Amino acid sequence: MAWKVTIEFTLHMPAGKATPAPPIGPILGQHGINIWAFVKEFNDKTQETMQTYGGAVIKVPVNIKVYVDRTYSMEILPPITSSLLKYKAKIQKWSGEANKIKVATLSKDDLEDIIDIKMPVMNTKKRDSIRKSIIGTAKSLGIEVK
Repeated sequence: MAWKVTIEFTLHMPAGKATPAPPIGPILGQHGINIWAFVKEFNDKTQETMQTYGGAVIKVPVNIKVYVDRTYSMEILPPITSSLLKYKAKIQKWSGEANKIKVATLSKDDLEDIIDIKMPVMNTKKRDSIRKSIIGTAKSLGIEVK
């Protein structure tokens, strides 16, 4: 097995519900990855994440490295902030006008849960900085934080 990386990229995919349909299939196919094997492996690895969130559509970033012999490795990261906010706020759709129309309210406990989940992948370990970042994302999506 060759360990020389030919390309490295990140996809945001629904945990436990990935399919070989576009855009995932064409992106993987152009790099010579066995699409069906990748989708099955990803869904198996993220099944627990999907069950944790009650079957809700939670997108997770996956870092993919493709090697010269067309093998690959994947690193699955914690769910993206917007998916966590959507789940915690119990909403299906974001606000079209976030500065005027608020679609939900998020409690401080929910905010702290999201901080705990996101802390390992943030570029700071300061809870206050992470809190401000998540509150900013929430506001841009029409969610008010109490």
